[in-house]
Amino acid sequence: MQYCQYYQATIKKQDCSFFVAVLRSFEHLSFDRTFDKKENIFEFFIPDYNEKIFLEIINHFITLGIIMDFKKLENRLLDPSAAI
Repeated sequence: MQYCQYYQATIKKQDCSFFVAVLRSFEHLSFDRTFDKKENIFEFFIPDYNEKIFLEIINHFITLGIIMDFKKLENRLLDPSAAI
């Protein structure tokens, strides 16, 4: 079984709705959800074949200053004790 690439990003609070709307306009690009609502941290599960376009979009948001922190992490679902 192959797992998706996993990323987390901190989004400026005032831009969260805009960010989500734009990202979700790209159908089947990613599965995204809020990881930590208080800190505005989103998590993204990206199929390998969508990673390039996803990163292009994210880099644009970084350039606009909408994303304050962005990192690729080990897919947390690989840990059997991870909360879902």
